[in-house]
Amino acid sequence: MQQAAVAFGQAAFLARPLRRPPHRLGWAEAGGVAAGRGRASLPRPRLSASLSIGAGGYGDEHAPLFPRQQAWDPYKILGVDHDASEEEIRSARNFLLKQYAGHEETEEAIEGAYEKIIMKSYSHRKKSKINLKSKIQKQVEESPSWFKAMLGFFEVPSAEIISRRLALFAFIAGWSIVTSAETGPTFQLALSLVSCIYFLNEKMKNLSRASMTGFGVFVGGWIVGSLLVPVIPTFAIPPTWSIELLSSLVAYVFLFLGCTFLK
Repeated sequence: MQQAAVAFGQAAFLARPLRRPPHRLGWAEAGGVAAGRGRASLPRPRLSASLSIGAGGYGDEHAPLFPRQQAWDPYKILGVDHDASEEEIRSARNFLLKQYAGHEETEEAIEGAYEKIIMKSYSHRKKSKINLKSKIQKQVEESPSWFKAMLGFFEVPSAEIISRRLALFAFIAGWSIVTSAETGPTFQLALSLVSCIYFLNEKMKNLSRASMTGFGVFVGGWIVGSLLVPVIPTFAIPPTWSIELLSSLVAYVFLFLGCTFLK
């Protein structure tokens, strides 16, 4: 009887269903199960996206996009040296504007820094010109009386007048070079002398004085050219150029200076 009871107990133990230990669902599985049961899924962690380009990243989403936006030095804002050229400064500005496009405060900081540097450079150049002009005036005032009297015969016209007369005499000089082998520069010399007298008469309002001054300038230029030509090395002169042509070129220079800068 006892053996039969033991055998029955073993059979009952083997016949009962096995129980698996409870399985812990992972984060993804728990979310899927919850969603399947009609409940909200578990919240996922959020990553901060407030990293600025080249700034190394900020934890606070309210941090400025441009790391040097609050700097007081405009050169530091643009990332250039104080001795940088205007081209380098302009390139740095364009690069930063392109890199931080769409961020209004950053764009305003970059533009403001660029304008400050350009205005400072302009003021410095203007101040340098004023100082140079003051130095020249001071040297003229301290110069001897004969030098002051000589300066009284000269004037500096506008750049437009200088450029026009320079173009005229340069054309006459080129014309002389082209036709010197055939006819010589006689006609061109006469044309340049007449032009010089005409320009001088516009200032002096006296044809006789203008004619005498122009002829004197022409003679002086021709003499200087005749003395200067033998000194010029032979290899520096084209073989087709004659002494008359070289002297004429020097005379053109004197006539240009005379009709432009003499009062």
